[in-house]
Amino acid sequence: MHIKVDEDLPYAVLKVLESYGYDASTVYKQGMGGWKDPDLWSAIQSQQCFLITGDKGFGDIRKYPPGSHHGVLVLRPPSPNTVNFVRLLDRVLRTVRLEDLQGCISIATARGLRVRKP
Repeated sequence: MHIKVDEDLPYAVLKVLESYGYDASTVYKQGMGGWKDPDLWSAIQSQQCFLITGDKGFGDIRKYPPGSHHGVLVLRPPSPNTVNFVRLLDRVLRTVRLEDLQGCISIATARGLRVRKP
């Protein structure tokens, strides 16, 4: 499973994923920085990637119905800064395997993880 880290997240998120043994890359490093959401989504899905983003738009189950894609994890810390994104992702990775979230829309907040399954 390959994970794409959206451009709205700090580079440290990629490092956290790698420390947990995940194969991950950033949207920006792959030349997709600045792409419109529909174009980015299409590219990520054609590459069969799981998306980690801070963009709450990707959490819309009407637009991205669970089971119609390879999975999305939206990180929503109380304050969007590097430390909070890293802490939130680390908390998620200590409790679930991203493989178990494939095909799902998952929203991580300080209150916990909501998972919408297919």
